[in-house]
Amino acid sequence: MKLFGVTGWKDSGKTGLMERLVAEITARGITVSTVKHAHHVFDVDQPGKDSYRHREAGACEVLLASRKRVAIMQELRDSQEPTLADLLVRLRPVDLVLVEGYKRDTHPKIEAHRAETGNPLIAPDDPTILAVASDTPLELDRPVFDLDSTSEIADFILAQVGL
Repeated sequence: MKLFGVTGWKDSGKTGLMERLVAEITARGITVSTVKHAHHVFDVDQPGKDSYRHREAGACEVLLASRKRVAIMQELRDSQEPTLADLLVRLRPVDLVLVEGYKRDTHPKIEAHRAETGNPLIAPDDPTILAVASDTPLELDRPVFDLDSTSEIADFILAQVGL
């Protein structure tokens, strides 16, 4: 599986870019999975549901399955957060895995940047960021794409990973 990331500060447009890239790349007949890092505590389950009750009772893992989807919820309890590498081996094989977040990992990335956030660019100090997608023109030592130029960004990513 090929791997490419989308990184950037909060409210930089990462999720919107990820969503557009998945749609664009899958429309080209390429299979895509995604990994999203969350810095906050989250729960995909709902209090009162059977699967929630299983976890609250102490289950380490709850697998919820239907004819439409499968979800595995794992309680880390006192265990360390899994690394990106640990998570990638759990995915079924696809052509490309797009990763949102994980800005400190060493896989190749594109940085999403919105000027209105006032955040500095990460790219100048990070050689794993191969390009920037921005809502404003920038002078950098690597390619800069318009944040909304999804097709061009997809072309760049696919060329970088050899697809």
